Amino acid sequence: MTSPPRSITVFTHTRPADTESALRRVVQLAGEVGAEVRMPAAEVEKFGLVPGATEAPEPLVGADLALVLGGDGTILTALREFAGTGVPVFAINYGAIGFLATVEPWELEERFRRALRGEFDVLELPGLLVATAEGDRLAVNDVSLQRRQDGRVAELAYSVEGEQLGEVRCDGLVAATPAGSTGYNLANGGPVLAWGVEGYVVSFIAPHTLTARALVVAPGDTLEVTNRSRSEEVDVSTDARQVGTLAPEATMRIEFKHGQSLLAQAPGASFYHRLRDKFGRLSY
Repeated sequence: MTSPPRSITVFTHTRPADTESALRRVVQLAGEVGAEVRMPAAEVEKFGLVPGATEAPEPLVGADLALVLGGDGTILTALREFAGTGVPVFAINYGAIGFLATVEPWELEERFRRALRGEFDVLELPGLLVATAEGDRLAVNDVSLQRRQDGRVAELAYSVEGEQLGEVRCDGLVAATPAGSTGYNLANGGPVLAWGVEGYVVSFIAPHTLTARALVVAPGDTLEVTNRSRSEEVDVSTDARQVGTLAPEATMRIEFKHGQSLLAQAPGASFYHRLRDKFGRLSY
């Protein structure tokens, strides 16, 4: 239970037709209790200014709650946007899986009314900080280093706390938080880390060896990845958004950071129920 939010910043995914009616209903419900819904410029561009809503300031400050009508990509955008601010992100799933969402569309009316009363739990999510040539970048889910689309197989060496653990020819390497372990890492055959586990997992994309195995790294230990190629750059992405490249023979540092983002959850929400519901029954 938290204080009822008085100012709510809303984010939606890229298909406005899927969420327009939900957004209008959200504004109506918030207005009934005197809460303000703010629309960032990108949302105003998609929908126009919905009656009853206001334009959000730039940068986005002063919100009590971030509300997402979308899937995991949109949720991650909101989590990064409000990282370090103490603003929780409450998500209603309008995506394919929506593993980070706490509410399905048919539950909007009841669950959002409860959220307006402050009836939700808040979970702290860690992040991964990656040092790029353009500055540090935060990942809520994962950091991936991948061979260029038209390039040769990557040659990546990886070390933890200064100890080189291997050198792998592969399509790439993924470092994932517990929240992100059900994404790219899971597709690589890496282990799922329950929310609350202290640490992060390193796995490989299509390794050209039988000996490359996923590794769970302690939270205080720093991962370093070196591009062993003499001529090929490696693309670097955080949460599936490219943030730079790793030059030939260069090294990149990745560190675990506690308590970067706040994810709002329906009261009593369980990671294991979510895991079964989202993946155990997935048939496509």
